[in-house]
Amino acid sequence: MGANELSALLWRERELLELLVFKLEEEQLLLQGGKARWLQHATREVEQVLNLVREAGLGRSVEVAALATQWGTAEDATLRELATHAPSGPWGEIFAAHLKAMGDLTTQIKELRDTNERFIRAAARSTQETMATVSANPKTYDASGTTGEPVTAARIFDRNL
Repeated sequence: MGANELSALLWRERELLELLVFKLEEEQLLLQGGKARWLQHATREVEQVLNLVREAGLGRSVEVAALATQWGTAEDATLRELATHAPSGPWGEIFAAHLKAMGDLTTQIKELRDTNERFIRAAARSTQETMATVSANPKTYDASGTTGEPVTAARIFDRNL
């Protein structure tokens, strides 16, 4: 294994990170549009891509360790250290470019994750507030199976949550 194989693995990992950005944006659109029906599918797809990213990261770590020993650096070297200690030629620049692109994608992923989390928290809070107004005085069932006097006041529910 060598620098070529590591570069190919880094391209694959970058593609997976871009796919993760897409899936998180897709999830965000569902949250913004109030399409809770499809949210579980989008979340499952995000988790599947995350598993693929983890596997790619493990493969990258193994490949970096193998290349580090070939280049005479520490076996536990990071990609940044490998790019710094690359022999003369294009590999130092190539690995530095991969590292920068992956860092940019990671920043984008963190921002999307945080935004999606805020949307989910707002939706949960809104749902809790709505449910709290539905029955201010919860009652228990009596012997006939009813909960007391029926509520005659109209209730408005936001079905888009």
